[in-house]
Amino acid sequence: MFRSCSCSAEHSGDCTMPGVLGRRAFLASAVGVGMSMAVAPGAVAQAAPVPAGKKAFMEEATRLAIESVEKGWGGPFGAVIVKDGEIIGRGQNRVLLTGIPVFHAEITAIMDASARLNPKALLGSEYGAGTILEMIPREPGSPDPVTERARMLKGCEIYINGAPCPMCMSAIYWSRIDHVYFAASLKDTSKIGFDDAFQYEDFAKPWDQRRIRVSENFERETGLKAYEAWMNKTDRHPY
Repeated sequence: MFRSCSCSAEHSGDCTMPGVLGRRAFLASAVGVGMSMAVAPGAVAQAAPVPAGKKAFMEEATRLAIESVEKGWGGPFGAVIVKDGEIIGRGQNRVLLTGIPVFHAEITAIMDASARLNPKALLGSEYGAGTILEMIPREPGSPDPVTERARMLKGCEIYINGAPCPMCMSAIYWSRIDHVYFAASLKDTSKIGFDDAFQYEDFAKPWDQRRIRVSENFERETGLKAYEAWMNKTDRHPY
């Protein structure tokens, strides 16, 4: 989706050359959370700076959740990502606004924070300094077989007004966020019609016992060709 342009200038991600869509511009149009250029209908209103303090961060996440409900954008869920005591990403449930099932608050907050921490429009295996793709060593005692991985959102915390669903919790793991703070429990969430608990339970079952039918190892040799391509790439960028 993202292609280089012929400009020699440093981009903020908002290149307007034909056929080019900057990453920040794309995220702003798709998510509309927290970004200064997000002026499309449904964009999250920018609140005054939130004072330091964990309670204040949860209050901001809840404010975003309530706004999503009141404007009909999605379910009652909001999230903020904090780095060094400052909010760097905001997210709201946008499922009803977009019709996209995965636009949960945590996902949109991660996208917003990532766009802010990545100053350039394009990223590749050769570029990482100063972005979430900057390589950092694994933590002491980690069982990770890879010695270095991309920083991602290491050093950040996320505050969510409700317990994350399995999809969002997985996204948090991939983002390498250090700490999760959530208010309402899975039980609280189930009571208002959002039953996430069964998904956690389902994931613990063997493939052939899950609620959704799964055909494992289907055309395995075909799928492994992509794995081989990754392992053969000498400049691959672990993340």
